[in-house]
Amino acid sequence: MEKKLLVLDIDGTLVNNEKEITPRTKDALIRAMEAGHSVMIASGRPTPGVQKYVDELRLAEFGGYTLTYNGARVQDCRTGKNIYEKKLPNSLLRPIYEYAEQNDLGIITYQKDMECDPQVLSGRRLDEWIELEARINRLTVGVCENFLDYVNYDIYKCLLTADPKKSEQYMKELQVMFGDTVNVMRSESFFIEITARRIDKARTLERVIGPIGISQINTICCGDAFNDISMVKYGGLGIAMGNAKPEVKAVADYITSSNEEDGIAEVVEKFIFHE
Repeated sequence: MEKKLLVLDIDGTLVNNEKEITPRTKDALIRAMEAGHSVMIASGRPTPGVQKYVDELRLAEFGGYTLTYNGARVQDCRTGKNIYEKKLPNSLLRPIYEYAEQNDLGIITYQKDMECDPQVLSGRRLDEWIELEARINRLTVGVCENFLDYVNYDIYKCLLTADPKKSEQYMKELQVMFGDTVNVMRSESFFIEITARRIDKARTLERVIGPIGISQINTICCGDAFNDISMVKYGGLGIAMGNAKPEVKAVADYITSSNEEDGIAEVVEKFIFHE
């Protein structure tokens, strides 16, 4: 048996619309790990925001992994140690902030030591999308009056919030503005995510699978959103959820059921156990 690595986005993929892993999906994933396969949670969320699911799936016990901040950090759940990390230089925060200010966008990043002080830091104001980011990650929000002075450290990710009707335009403007010095993508229609140069889920996955003993052909990458496109394309088997964006489905090898219909359990049963 060749060992497989199941790489799973969280929202819209691993969890249902109530942000819960259903019993069928949980049982399927644990059965796969008991059979010797591995699971990596791959999310735009900060590392503390995935801990609930790490615990539910017993990833520390089975030796799973987390890929967080859209690929800026990868952690071995068994040891708690980073396998890989790459941060956005602090010098780039000012022009990002100034762009947000000029276009009246929300802007957040995260506390320096998230393990000790897990908190979302808002640079301009609170809006419904910033509150959503804090809520789904079970984090508090601190509004910084002097954001640029307070955030005087390199960061894993900067998140801008925007009107869904205009966010694609803002994303493209930022891509032109920064060129290849950062990576700009959307995760949702209202989230513009900015990470360090050449950081996305696929590029980070490519960097870490060798050291953890997995070949590309044995990766099964599952997702639903814009920021999952790269890893769905990269995976030895790329899976789009039934509820995925059309752009994700267009690059997938297989379209499974939706996150409300245990689509991940279907993937495990079909491609791991051939049931």
